[in-house]
Amino acid sequence: MSKDAVNTAAVASPADVARTPADAGDAGYSKDLKPRHVNMIAIGGAIGTGLFLGAGGRLHNAGPALALAYLVCGVFAFFVVRALGELVLYRPSSGSFVSYAREFLGEKGAYVAGWMYFLNWSTTGIADITAIALYTHYWSFFTSIPQWVLALIALAVVLAVNLISVKIFGEMEFWFAIIKVATLVSFMLVGIFLLATQHKVGGQTPGLSVINDHGGFFPHGMMPVVLVMQGVIFAYAALELVGVAAGETAEPEKIVPRAVNSIMWRVGLFYVGSVVLLTLLLPSSVYSGDQSPFVTVLSKIDIQGAGDVMNLVVLTAAMSSLNSGLYSTGRILRSMAMAGSAPRFTARMNRSQVPYGGIMLTCAVCVLGVGLNYLVPSQAFEIVLNVASLGIISTWVIIMICHLIFVRRAKEGLLTRPSFKLWGSPVTEIVTVAFLIAVLGLMWDDAEVGRKTLLLIPVVAVLLVGGWFALRRRRDTIADQELTDLSK
Repeated sequence: MSKDAVNTAAVASPADVARTPADAGDAGYSKDLKPRHVNMIAIGGAIGTGLFLGAGGRLHNAGPALALAYLVCGVFAFFVVRALGELVLYRPSSGSFVSYAREFLGEKGAYVAGWMYFLNWSTTGIADITAIALYTHYWSFFTSIPQWVLALIALAVVLAVNLISVKIFGEMEFWFAIIKVATLVSFMLVGIFLLATQHKVGGQTPGLSVINDHGGFFPHGMMPVVLVMQGVIFAYAALELVGVAAGETAEPEKIVPRAVNSIMWRVGLFYVGSVVLLTLLLPSSVYSGDQSPFVTVLSKIDIQGAGDVMNLVVLTAAMSSLNSGLYSTGRILRSMAMAGSAPRFTARMNRSQVPYGGIMLTCAVCVLGVGLNYLVPSQAFEIVLNVASLGIISTWVIIMICHLIFVRRAKEGLLTRPSFKLWGSPVTEIVTVAFLIAVLGLMWDDAEVGRKTLLLIPVVAVLLVGGWFALRRRRDTIADQELTDLSK
């Protein structure tokens, strides 16, 4: 039997599942994240660039029916996070779903899960720095500065902050999330006031007439709504941060259920509610992918400086998303490196117990995104959004497959499920996986970007296979040491 086979069997066999040791990637972390940090990280994960910037272009393409797309995708996103929450309570780990993939699918499963998640967040980082540059260009003072320069500055600032300590990261996300929530609530109150008083927005009287007079709920038919699904999935990427952050908190069993359960009403209020308001205030054709839809609305009403304030807030949201991406990939890559499935330097930690090696690798890919902003500034956001969708869809599929195996092992009496459960297993997992694969397939109908993205799958597969064999010697050495330790 090869060493890879020995390693896979050692990790994934039912006997080992029954006596799973703590993940080696968890060693060395502080437990400095407090309940308020984790709760706000969950909120921040639900409110990001996908809503603040991406909703503009999707509203233009799909019309008011975008609210329906957010609702449907939000339900499936909740299923994924609920499944992950159950796995976290079974065994908290900073390696999160990569650690669970290692336990239930073997090292190959963990390897694919980790690197596809890295693909998601590294390309999301490019989307974030692109969004930051676009937001900054809203102000005339910055229009003369090239988009790529602004993107580079944003990356440097967030990198510096992320390397200080996990406590600083948690504190930043706490305040970023408060700003985002307070702003969205304020916008919704303003929108409700405009509706109630029939105050004109850009010469248009708000209300149902805005929808009825401009093509109805499906102004361009059903197909555009279906095609924006992968972008909507991207908007929900980061909800799984709850699982990663749980590894650096002292009481995950108390914090995680509360954070996960609150996600559903956030989806309904912040995503569906805000999109409905946007469509009642202005025709969907007025919105565009170049500007936040919230800025579009506020810039058309007689509130001095409202557009500037909202633009500053959405810029903060993009900085928050970039900060979260560097945080999560650093932890995931370290978990993989400790098992030999990532380069050795990604396991390194600084004096503040921050895995700086993985953070720097993600940052390096984001630097390539600076080049993308230089070459194709007008298309940079949509290009990386579609590539990031490949990463997040594969990650969510792996989470659901791990949960399926987890439940099966529990039925076999090899482990005990916590009281916090995903309902309807195995139907819920199977339906969710089928939906996610269908969304991926729908990208083929988007000939401009989506089809080209799907054609990247063979390239990604070749890179994954090449990386697996390139890291084989190091992985075998670690596997031999683990077997030696187990035999003592």
